[in-house]
Amino acid sequence: MKRILYLCELEHNCTFYGEFDLTKNYLDLVVTYTTLMIILSRIEERKAIIGLYNYAHEMTHGASDREYPRLGQMIVDYENPLKKMMEEFVPHGKSLSDALVSLQMVYPRRNLSADQWRNAQLLSLISAPSTMLNPAQSDTMPCEYLSLDTMEKWIVFGFILCHVALNSDAAALSLWKLALQSSTCLCLFRDEVFHIHKAAEDLFVNIRGYNKRINDIRECKEQALSHAGSMHRERRKFLRSALKELATVLADQPGLLGPKALFVFMALSFARDEIIWLLRHADNIQKKSTDDFIDKHIAELIFYMEELRAHVRKYGPVMQRYYVQYLSGFDAVVLNELVQNLSVCPEDESIIMSSFVNTMTSLSVKQVEDGEVFDFRGMRLDWFRLQAYTSVSKASLGLADHKELGKMMNTIIFHTKMVDSLVEMLVETSDLSIFCFYSRAFEKMFQQCLELPSQSRHSVCFPLLCTHFMSCTHELCPEERHHIGDRSLSLCNMFLDEMAKQARNLITDICTEQCTLSDQLLPKHCAKTISQAVNKKSKKATGKKGEPEREKPGVESMRKNRLLVTNLDKLHTALSELCFSINYVPNLIVWEHTFTPREYLTSHLEIRFTKSIVGMTMYNQATQEIAKPSELLTSVRAYMTVLQSIENYVTIDITRVFNNVLLQQTQHLDSHGEPTITSLYTNWYLETLLRQVSNGHIAYFPAMKAFVNLPTENELTFNAEEYSDISEMRSLSELLGPYGMKFLSESLMWHISSQVAELKKLVVENMEVLTQMRTSFDKPDHMAALFKKLTSVDSVLKRMTIIGVILSFRSLAQEALRDVLSCHIPFLVSSVEDFKDHIPRETDMKVAMNVYELSSAAGLPCEIDPALVVALSSQKSGHCNNIHCLAKAINQIAAALFTIHKGSIEDRLKEFLALASSSLLKIGQETDKMTTRNRESVYLLLDMIVQESPFLTMDLLESCFPYVLLRNAYHAVYKQSISANA
Repeated sequence: MKRILYLCELEHNCTFYGEFDLTKNYLDLVVTYTTLMIILSRIEERKAIIGLYNYAHEMTHGASDREYPRLGQMIVDYENPLKKMMEEFVPHGKSLSDALVSLQMVYPRRNLSADQWRNAQLLSLISAPSTMLNPAQSDTMPCEYLSLDTMEKWIVFGFILCHVALNSDAAALSLWKLALQSSTCLCLFRDEVFHIHKAAEDLFVNIRGYNKRINDIRECKEQALSHAGSMHRERRKFLRSALKELATVLADQPGLLGPKALFVFMALSFARDEIIWLLRHADNIQKKSTDDFIDKHIAELIFYMEELRAHVRKYGPVMQRYYVQYLSGFDAVVLNELVQNLSVCPEDESIIMSSFVNTMTSLSVKQVEDGEVFDFRGMRLDWFRLQAYTSVSKASLGLADHKELGKMMNTIIFHTKMVDSLVEMLVETSDLSIFCFYSRAFEKMFQQCLELPSQSRHSVCFPLLCTHFMSCTHELCPEERHHIGDRSLSLCNMFLDEMAKQARNLITDICTEQCTLSDQLLPKHCAKTISQAVNKKSKKATGKKGEPEREKPGVESMRKNRLLVTNLDKLHTALSELCFSINYVPNLIVWEHTFTPREYLTSHLEIRFTKSIVGMTMYNQATQEIAKPSELLTSVRAYMTVLQSIENYVTIDITRVFNNVLLQQTQHLDSHGEPTITSLYTNWYLETLLRQVSNGHIAYFPAMKAFVNLPTENELTFNAEEYSDISEMRSLSELLGPYGMKFLSESLMWHISSQVAELKKLVVENMEVLTQMRTSFDKPDHMAALFKKLTSVDSVLKRMTIIGVILSFRSLAQEALRDVLSCHIPFLVSSVEDFKDHIPRETDMKVAMNVYELSSAAGLPCEIDPALVVALSSQKSGHCNNIHCLAKAINQIAAALFTIHKGSIEDRLKEFLALASSSLLKIGQETDKMTTRNRESVYLLLDMIVQESPFLTMDLLESCFPYVLLRNAYHAVYKQSISANA
């Protein structure tokens, strides 16, 4: 207040024509003082607060604060702050009203309707192509981008304090009415507002002779309530198209930022004013209809503001280069001429003017090229001093008498800001940090933007606005930096997360549609098409009406005209719009934290892809149903095709998504501890398919290389062949990969090891008899007697059969894996196979096992199964009955056990062959029907053991078992099968 009094005592003559900086700061000071007093009066506990302060001061210092009485008196005096200040400002009415009236050439020109702007082609660079390169000029350069909101506060508060001017000056009354008709409330501080009409009416109602002014206020209020909303809505509509045009032209021709910089800052200021007006009034609606205060296209306007800001930041050196040349080559010359032509110029003023000319003349483009930092704050401060010197009534040099000098200096000051204060200019004209204090409205605008597909491409403007928030902090209040910073971070994170979720949902819907289309191409759907074709041929003969023809895949792509829009078209359009927003900036910095929008999308895609893959298995634990591997593979490929197309919209590495997700699916659990397709399929094949094989409902057919359902009373809910044939196993290998197939093998081996553990118990039970049989294989009578002493023989056969079934399934899986890897990495597989085939017999077993483990991982068959060796070492302590699987079980179990116990596999198997052949020859001499039952099948089993074994040969078999018996056995079994089929 003392500063205001000081200015008035010196009788400063402040106007916006010459003394812009002085007048602006003077009015800002008045409004700040008024605002401070109003806000202070709104604190209900203000008396208690200063009382507590004084008590704390007395306790600390032993005496009351000496200024406490004055502070208390001020609180009492300013119970009604505006009324008190109206009395205080009576002596200063003339200087304040003169400053306000000088706005009559600025404020009405700024407060025009959208139609007037449109007719004047405001902000258009292409309306007059011939003048496109001419620099934008104005007699009042700083006023062109002056905030409309600021001017309205000056006018409303200023004329309330010097209200006498409203009765004596028509220009003042005109400005006052225009301001009252434009808004219903003004911003005091952040989200604190001042309701203009009610406050002004309450003040004037107690002043005699002000009935006319009260009527003016009421009329203006009605005008504001009925027309202000629609007027501002139309302005926003115009500014959207104007800013879009401006941003597009400048993106194509950034060199125009030099001559047309004024247009850019005018556009930013105009748009900022309209956005703040909407935000303030939408939160303080005073009318029933709210349509004028809901703008679903506000994001577009904010987006184009951000585009213009980005152009200014990106091409700052272009603007610097232009205005450095402008200042040195034109402004310095013109200013020097004006100074030379001054009739009176005191020494102090002359020194300041000469320093201006010298500073500008010394500028060169090389300084810009060298990256030199410019600082014209001293020059601008000298101009401010000069305005103060020359605005005193007794000054010998008055700027009011030399308006050209004032206009020229205002222009020069603007040009200097284009060189050294571009960031500050952006904050001054386009700062929207006020959104920090309207969080609910901010979030609502964001949701409206996402809900409208045409606006979703502009949704990135909301996280970009979070970068503005820190500009509303102040060095005198550092403790709120963390609070505002945390709010900016949380809002930015929330916006980016919601954008990524929306994109993820759109992508998921597209994937669902594509999976449905891919499903139509599966072989299982061709039966209906074939049936319809057959019915068509027989239609003429039978004369019966056939069933309606089924639509073939691909019909959905046929368009009768371009106006037809399918659901898939809408999804792709919405996705492309949203992805434009996500891809708009590679990263953005909010309170020293860097956010990368694309990483949000990548993260959400990984999570959704993982859930989708597991979901597409359609595993039902209750009914033990699961999707066929081939169908799942088709759906996954369709899903991946859609995800790969995302790279056309957003610059993300979708291969990284595939690697992260698909590699996790090859493990037992994913990174979140959830089951994967590897665990689901492993459990299903072990607990459902192979368990039914053990129960006798399914049999393995080597010729078909598949498990097949057997006719039983209780039909199974699935067809085993559809899950175990070579094509399904290959699909399973594609899905699980080598890691997943290894886990499947390890799970199979675990089951085998449990069976071997039971077999070992049976061996222990019969150890004495077996030892005697081993030394008596050449004594048939003694062998027959010993055989009858064996216990649980059927259990041994059953468990060995189970082992054989599991190993047969594993061989199918390994063969499928080998086929798949041979297609993907043929050269690597052939190298591994060659390495395995040429390993010498005398190689150390540890080295050999490493080779076998490598080969097994590639799906290659090995003499010794490394997975089975590992499973058993951890235990340190064709036909309907699947009996043909015994051969594989005996060979692989023997190889694994003898490897563990450091025995010679070949010698032990020769010994087994001698014992088995001796026992079988003894059976041939028996006459008892029960003893000789299925004798021929057992002979064939011995032959299969030799054929399966890499350690036994047919020559060795013939040396101890006549081949004629094998030939007769094959003949007998064949005849038996023929008679059984008949």
